[in-house]
Amino acid sequence: MSFQAYLDTIQEKTGKTPSDFKELAEKRGFTQNGKIHAGVKATQITDWLKQEFKLGHGHAMAIYALLKGKKPD
Repeated sequence: MSFQAYLDTIQEKTGKTPSDFKELAEKRGFTQNGKIHAGVKATQITDWLKQEFKLGHGHAMAIYALLKGKKPD
């Protein structure tokens, strides 16, 4: 599955776009100005995504990669 396919599936499941997740991560204090705060672990972000949005581990990691700066294909 391509990175973009992960993002498309996440959007279908949650109704949230990649931009929405970036905004939500900033509101939760995980990021600032588009960068993940030093000391924020991937597990903190993936646990949030799994709990709040019922994402599986792979899909949560795709959002983490997005927040780290990976661009869609």
